[in-house]
Amino acid sequence: MSIFALADLHLSGEPPQKPMDRFSPAWENHWDKIRAAWLAAINEHDTVLIAGDTSWAMKWHDAAVDLEAIAALPGQKILVRGNHDYWWSTVGKMNQAMAGKLNFLHNNYFVAEGWGICGSRGWVTPGDPMFHPEDEPLYQREVIRTRTSLEAARKAGCENLLLMLHFPPICLQDYLQSCNNGFTELLEEFAVQLCIFGHIHGDGAHMAPQGKIKGAACHLVACDALNFQPVKLI
Repeated sequence: MSIFALADLHLSGEPPQKPMDRFSPAWENHWDKIRAAWLAAINEHDTVLIAGDTSWAMKWHDAAVDLEAIAALPGQKILVRGNHDYWWSTVGKMNQAMAGKLNFLHNNYFVAEGWGICGSRGWVTPGDPMFHPEDEPLYQREVIRTRTSLEAARKAGCENLLLMLHFPPICLQDYLQSCNNGFTELLEEFAVQLCIFGHIHGDGAHMAPQGKIKGAACHLVACDALNFQPVKLI
């Protein structure tokens, strides 16, 4: 029984309505590659963490085909929202629609293999050149949601914590200068051991802030950075 992860599936129906190979040839038939690797490595007793940007759909009913395709694969699946997951609804509505086939991480936590699985979408952080004044309230809200998730797991007695975000917990510039933000402070405060994130693609993967950050081993799990193969974390 293991925990795997990947992010940024960017599905868009079958056949795809928004093929990802328009961005890079590496993405050609990417869902077929992911599905084949998933079936080869993962069984019903494993857990798969999906760190955002799951479907290009704008509405829930359009995302259903993508979500059902994921649900049909083996393993327990836990999802957080990405910045392109416009279909994301309330947890109650999503739970009702998926009837336990997928698990949605939002102001809550799950347990897998003795680990507290926590997380939220995250957001661009203040040290990032892409951070603008209008990002401040979104950033602050995501820090609060992340804290809520971590607190719930800790109060339930989870000693080992894994934090799943869509955005990285820190931008490269701040990482290189050992600066802090709300997310890195939470990594330290809650002694998070593992942190995974997506969002960064292509050549940008080489500049992702990976390694130890405030004691947490941080990993980029965007599917193109993983050659479209879920990575085993635990």
